[in-house]
Amino acid sequence: MNPLLILVGLVALGLSVLLPFVVAPLLRRLGVIDIPNDRSSHSTPVIRGMGLAVAAAVLVALVLSLATGLVAVDRSLVLAVIAMTGAAAALGWMEDFRGLSIRTRASVQLLIGVIGTVALATTIEDSSYWWVPVGAIAVATYINTANFMDGINGISGMHGIVVGLFYGWAGMLSDQLWLTVSGLVVAAAFAGFLPWNLGRGFVFLGDVGSYLLGAAIAAIAVTGLLAGVYLEYLLSPVLIYLADTFTTFLRRARRGERLYAAHRQHVYQRLTETGLSHVQVAVFVSIMSALTGAAGFVAATAAPPLAVSASLFTAVVVAVYLYSPRLLRAVRVSRASTQA
Repeated sequence: MNPLLILVGLVALGLSVLLPFVVAPLLRRLGVIDIPNDRSSHSTPVIRGMGLAVAAAVLVALVLSLATGLVAVDRSLVLAVIAMTGAAAALGWMEDFRGLSIRTRASVQLLIGVIGTVALATTIEDSSYWWVPVGAIAVATYINTANFMDGINGISGMHGIVVGLFYGWAGMLSDQLWLTVSGLVVAAAFAGFLPWNLGRGFVFLGDVGSYLLGAAIAAIAVTGLLAGVYLEYLLSPVLIYLADTFTTFLRRARRGERLYAAHRQHVYQRLTETGLSHVQVAVFVSIMSALTGAAGFVAATAAPPLAVSASLFTAVVVAVYLYSPRLLRAVRVSRASTQA
């Protein structure tokens, strides 16, 4: 393995582990504290905004990959990922620190996607500006998806690791080093955050961190799509997050509920109400994402019979995840009745 690639990954990991020692006291002084509400899975105030440390780790490591010459080709693609990710993290920090209206957040998220995709369409040969609305919607959608799914300890950190590793793998299979580097940096930075989120004195990413996660994944995916990476490589690792978010959104819309009101109706939130711990649920979500990711990679390149089987397997995994709270309750009721 390229020594520079290892160095960049270690820098992302090390900064993510160490920077919270500096950032946490700052957040405490600024009063960036998460107060529990109806959506919360915690009962006491907790420092949020630790995504600042993860954002610094991601951005510094990506810049280092350019400065060291690790990414000597397709440098503009890494710059686009840096720009979109950094802008989204800054927006998330403003939401953490001052608060922003829904309209402002949505408008800026779309603007980040528009500008980023226009830059990519201008840079990448044979690309089309027809991708601009797709890129804008993808970036805004996944920023919000990551934000909605960031409701229990460990889930975002593990998601960053899983998706980052799959994107790194996709880069190797596609012979696109920028993608390998970007995926590895995201995975390493969110791995470094996990001890802070799962430890006894845990802290939260905050909007700066969830916006960072969503934008980094979306920016890499949009860039990869325009650069010719298989759609299955880019979409399959995030299917569980998308399925949870959209089915919850549709269910609440059908009931006539206020869509942006705090709630605990996501699949992962309902799983915690069945008696599973935060870590158990986060691991379960990550395993399901890894399964859909692996199946997607098979479906992208396998012969038609195996590709169809992999696609059907993906559908089954998503369905099992969506019905898992109901299935788990049914199993526990059956066990209780058997033991009675």
